Amino acid sequence: MSVLLLLLLFVFLFLIFVSMIILVIGPFMLLQPYRRLQDYYRKHTSVLHPSDLGLPFEELTLKTTDGIPLSCWLIPARGHPRGTVVYLHGVSECKIIGLPVAALLHNRGFNVLLYDSRRHGESGGSFCTYGFYEKNDASMVLNYLVSRKDFHLGPIGLFGVSMGAAVAIQVAARDERIRAVVAESGFSALRTVFDDYQKKMIKLPWHYLRNIVIRRSEHIAHFKANAVSPLQAVRAVRVPIFIIHGTGDTSIHHRYSEMVFQNANEPKELWLVEGARHDNVPEVGGKEYERRIVEFFEKHLVPQSENQ
Repeated sequence: MSVLLLLLLFVFLFLIFVSMIILVIGPFMLLQPYRRLQDYYRKHTSVLHPSDLGLPFEELTLKTTDGIPLSCWLIPARGHPRGTVVYLHGVSECKIIGLPVAALLHNRGFNVLLYDSRRHGESGGSFCTYGFYEKNDASMVLNYLVSRKDFHLGPIGLFGVSMGAAVAIQVAARDERIRAVVAESGFSALRTVFDDYQKKMIKLPWHYLRNIVIRRSEHIAHFKANAVSPLQAVRAVRVPIFIIHGTGDTSIHHRYSEMVFQNANEPKELWLVEGARHDNVPEVGGKEYERRIVEFFEKHLVPQSENQ
């Protein structure tokens, strides 16, 4: 056998080997992202619990319609609330990451509810579906809040980051109780962002592998990847939306937020935070970030008479 044939055989066998590895581990990398818990965040911050910021709170465990327990913190406003904001975190994150935003909004008179998405943090669940089931979970959380006779909600807004932004848009497209949405660092469609990650991780633009991995993932977790499309869902959103993204984001490119913005209905706002990465938009945005978040929710959730 010639050297050329041996080389071609080696390449062929290598490609088969790589394909098999991807097909085995790919679905579980997609469906079972790493869980970040307190031990992870303790290396980066001392804010691990609402009590660390002096916030009042209730610890809740709510069950999804398919029986998955979700770990929640309900942070009630002091006095008569101006509205309620539900915080939705990103992939691998948990409700801890939303505590600074919760404190910001609480100090301006809003109730805030944070919860660990299914297959994240302290919540149960075997698989993450990036909004396919998570949008139903968010509506279930709202059902609980509405059922509380001892709790005044006021108008309801959503604040989602990364995957949470995608979930927030999908929820707002179908749940008429939502009055305003902030979507930070989100993606346009699950298939698109998964393709980006595949190219980044294995440097092989094999679309057939992506398609097979997604099909296997759909079979394992019983969901439809094509249905996870904020780009499509945002066309049905009829409430104000504020889209934020860092121009230095190498995890999810800011062009996806620009595409979602272009498809969104008025009223809408887009803020590209110059130089911000996927994980530091609040830090780079600084006081302007805080001001714009608060002003957006005050404008669209709080009656004008209360803002005067």
